[in-house]
Amino acid sequence: MTRLTLTTALVGSLALPAAAETIGVSIPAATHGWAGALNFHAEQTVERLEEQYEDLDFVLATTPDPGTQISDLEDMVATRNIDALVVLPFESEPLTGPIQRIAESGTWVTVVDRGLSQEGIEDLYVAGDNESFGRTAGEYFVENLEEGSQVVVLRGIPTSIDNERVEAFQSALDGSGIEILAMEHGNWNRDDAFTVMQDFLSRYSEIDAVWAADDDMAVGAIGAIEQAGREDEMWVVGGAGMKEMVQRVQNGDSMVPVDVTYPPAMIATAIELTAMGLMSDGVPMSGNFIIASELITQQNAEQYYFEDSPY
Repeated sequence: MTRLTLTTALVGSLALPAAAETIGVSIPAATHGWAGALNFHAEQTVERLEEQYEDLDFVLATTPDPGTQISDLEDMVATRNIDALVVLPFESEPLTGPIQRIAESGTWVTVVDRGLSQEGIEDLYVAGDNESFGRTAGEYFVENLEEGSQVVVLRGIPTSIDNERVEAFQSALDGSGIEILAMEHGNWNRDDAFTVMQDFLSRYSEIDAVWAADDDMAVGAIGAIEQAGREDEMWVVGGAGMKEMVQRVQNGDSMVPVDVTYPPAMIATAIELTAMGLMSDGVPMSGNFIIASELITQQNAEQYYFEDSPY
């Protein structure tokens, strides 16, 4: 079961109006695997909570870009008079001002995963633990590679999230004698990762393992490795719990020995906590709720496999 680490105590008086009935949920569209699973869990949670609470309504909007998301938020406020907002910003900077205005109007705001560019705006923050994500992978490398081993790293999109993951991974390797040959951005994208991995394979005759800081990138990297006929030389660790990767772990695939969680189901946690505060008079629900990463192994993979999920 996913371990939840609370970094700030849930304290303070609930600021939501007692008669609140509508929660707006705004998330990125399913443009890649993780976002697709995010949408799946959001839809499932909204459906379940609408059945659970007769007086609770939802408006769910998915967005392909920051501009559309801003318009969606304005529409939620103007036409649906939302009492609470659960939002995963498409990008931090352009969404900070619009979300701040919503919060200042008295609407409860829960921000998910991608923080705003200014602190203190949201009432509740729900996210994965990016340092734990990188550290968990790094510790596995240290435990399963010999001193002198050589590895390559596929980074995500240049963001603070990516920096936190990579810095934690590097810190876990400190003093191990494991050499990072190269790190390049694969942008959390299969095709980009395929191209980057092709370059790594052409440059380095010996690679013992690959850290692809996202499962979509791991799939791209594996494709390049298999095309080069070097699948017996190295293994790949990705992250986020894509069901294809979890199944490979469960089946004992030597090329994918483990995976690391960064659950898209965090959107369900965010919606659930917001609804709980909205519908339960006097329940304190402010602070930071951080979901730690877990190592998925062949022994525990079954509990992380969601057959109906698109991811």
